[in-house]
Amino acid sequence: MLKTDKKYYVYMLLTVNNTLYCGYTDDVKKRFEQHKQGKGAKYTKANAPVEIVYTKEFDTKQEAQKEEYRIKHLSRKEKEKLIG
Repeated sequence: MLKTDKKYYVYMLLTVNNTLYCGYTDDVKKRFEQHKQGKGAKYTKANAPVEIVYTKEFDTKQEAQKEEYRIKHLSRKEKEKLIG
């Protein structure tokens, strides 16, 4: 497998309804803009994002997806602790 400089990120967004949305991407700023335009995901279309509250970088898409899955199964309190 070839090593590339491409990075992947897990991110959490705070929404207008004070909920947290978690996803992964290779470009956090671009993905945030998509979410703000209602094009990112069904959830953020109904719950507009306000700000990016968490990001973590990974070398592979698989690592980022695994972490996204883990975070999505955390409680709100655990997510807030992760955010700091």
